[in-house]
Amino acid sequence: MLAVLFGARTALGFQFQTIASAAPFLTDRLGIGFAEIGTLIGLYTLPGVLLAFPGGLLVRRFGDKPLCCTGLGLMVLGGAVMGLGEGYASLLAGRLISGIGGVFLGLAVTKMTTDWFAEKGMVTAMSILLTSWPLGIAAGLLAYAPLAQAQGWPWVMYLSAAACLIALALIAAFYRAPPASSSPQLAPASGLPKPSMFALPPREQMRPVIVAGFAWGTFNLALLAYFSFVPQFLAEHGFGLAEAAFATSLVLWVMIVSMPLGGHRLQQSGRPDTGVMLFSVAAGLVMVGLPFAPAAAIVFALIIGCLLGPPPGALLAMPGRVLRPETRAVGFGVFMTVYNLVMVAGPMLLGALRNQFGAVAPVLVGPALFMSVAPLTLLFRRLQPSPAETSLSK
Repeated sequence: MLAVLFGARTALGFQFQTIASAAPFLTDRLGIGFAEIGTLIGLYTLPGVLLAFPGGLLVRRFGDKPLCCTGLGLMVLGGAVMGLGEGYASLLAGRLISGIGGVFLGLAVTKMTTDWFAEKGMVTAMSILLTSWPLGIAAGLLAYAPLAQAQGWPWVMYLSAAACLIALALIAAFYRAPPASSSPQLAPASGLPKPSMFALPPREQMRPVIVAGFAWGTFNLALLAYFSFVPQFLAEHGFGLAEAAFATSLVLWVMIVSMPLGGHRLQQSGRPDTGVMLFSVAAGLVMVGLPFAPAAAIVFALIIGCLLGPPPGALLAMPGRVLRPETRAVGFGVFMTVYNLVMVAGPMLLGALRNQFGAVAPVLVGPALFMSVAPLTLLFRRLQPSPAETSLSK
């Protein structure tokens, strides 16, 4: 089951990377600026601001597998629209459709993984699942630029749609709910009446979930700043386009190894929050040096990739630590809404900084974002209810 969910989330990262990798070709052929590119990047997560919470309600009503398949279907459609239109308007429309699908997919896959591993090994399972995101991004970094050069940028969009179609077939054919799953249609195991479709988690669960959403969004925004803008920065400092993409992708390739290993180690330590804080601050401090020594980009990438591996699984496991099965669907909707708010506003700001101050500006913002994950994690730990409080919250 984890392998099937892994494949679906790989397609999500693969499609997300299309705009960033095709940016030089889009600015050249369509005459758009980096602010428009930033808008397209952020548009992928814009629907999550409005639809993540309703998506949680839909999961509670219809189940997670139907919503997951619907999301992948929309991602296929959106990729086709972006390629067929060959204009900025079609890019906006297709990116929005794909973003809606991505919201449903991300929400459903996260809950499905929590349902399978909530009782044991959740941080490790989330770390393995999250490896799919850098794998998809890194694959896009390597595949999209040569494909756009050889066949034109619309084929980048077609390739991403094909990957989503394969993922849809795998989920439809092989995914099943865990035997002890809390079905949206069933009452909680405690025997109490099942919650209303529109019932929110109690306040003691909501507060840490909201903080966890900000922490997860900030971490991902910092990573986005790296892989979206570092290639352009390196290209301005003597790297070729392919060389810059390779140097940047090294962070993601290293994370493919460091995430499951680091996440498993954090779970074994019994202090995942402390690990998140230490590794996020360390990654930010190392990244500060990149703008001052771009020639050492490969060395920086290897170190940063190692440091960024442990935190993601522990960050994504945070909501599962406070949400009960009967509040999990809606709680994850709240979590993803906050995450998407950060991921919509952030890329637009980064694109505007790029236009105003050059490629170095978003590269310098990234370290500050990584380090800000630490105080957010500390706040989550202070707000997290005790096990007794969580078990009594209905």
